[in-house]
Amino acid sequence: MGEKDGRTVRWGIVGAGRIAQRFARSLAHEPHSELVAISCRSAAKAAVFATAHGVGEDGALSDERLRGVAGSAHAALLARPDVDAVYVALPHSMHAEWALAALRAGKAVLCEKPLCVSPEETALLANTARAEGVLLMEGMKTRFLPLYRRVRELVGEGAIGRLTHVDAVLHNNMGDRIARGGDYLGAAAGGGMLLDSGIYCASWVEDYLDGPLEVVRAGARWEAGVDCAVAAELRAGERTARLATAADRDDARYARLVGTEGQIVVEQMHRPEHARLERTGEKPVKLELPYPVDDLYGEVEHFVGLLCAGKTESPVMPLAASLRCAKLLAAVRGRLGSGPRPSPSV
Repeated sequence: MGEKDGRTVRWGIVGAGRIAQRFARSLAHEPHSELVAISCRSAAKAAVFATAHGVGEDGALSDERLRGVAGSAHAALLARPDVDAVYVALPHSMHAEWALAALRAGKAVLCEKPLCVSPEETALLANTARAEGVLLMEGMKTRFLPLYRRVRELVGEGAIGRLTHVDAVLHNNMGDRIARGGDYLGAAAGGGMLLDSGIYCASWVEDYLDGPLEVVRAGARWEAGVDCAVAAELRAGERTARLATAADRDDARYARLVGTEGQIVVEQMHRPEHARLERTGEKPVKLELPYPVDDLYGEVEHFVGLLCAGKTESPVMPLAASLRCAKLLAAVRGRLGSGPRPSPSV
């Protein structure tokens, strides 16, 4: 990545929800970073966030305080000359608008997953970042964790022979959040499980299966206008994959990489620290690699390293990978319709 040469990256966070809070806590451990501004709608929320994370009063930006229309605080953050990089922590449907505005303002952008809600928006951001020569990266935290990197190495070294199948399953028990609406999972925010959690599944599949990906079949269960459970079978040449995610259960969260000579089963696939290497005819080997700080720190450290080295794209989560993930989710979504279409496979 190159040396950081004592540089301090000054950050602004666009949004002040749960993931923004977690990001700010992780960012505090990155020695070359300083959080200088936060933007949201509510003055009270901005003030509480700023106090909790050491941001000065002038960096607690809110639409209420500015007496402006919706988004005036985000615009004010992007206009600040003391902001080098922004973390976009808004609902999915707002990623494209504000990541694009940040890029055009010359700010490096780390955007919470999914980068955008469609391939078209993803391509627009990628093309803009390249044209402006500004760093843009989707916050696919999984790829920057030590356990993920080790598993990637083992598969590349042939530890399980030739890869034939990928299972990517992420179930979460989110209670009645989808039914309630009102947050990023609701229909108004462009939510649903395929985008929120299915993007993790798509990233595993994208990273391990190259070439064109075909959706063989897909099914969903719908609630309050959004998909609350999705399952899809995929194919890439002779290799296959399964993507499954749901909001009403927490019985399965794993990635399984199957090869001709064994398999690797990764626990908690979206934030893994533990896995098992199971080679045919041999005793299983446990793999344990903890987070250096937390599950977000790896992507923060990587991004800061890129920015300080003058890079405009990540080799770990390149823009081509983000676009391919977006196309995969769009292909699955295209097979689901707009619901309700209950499926026995979901």
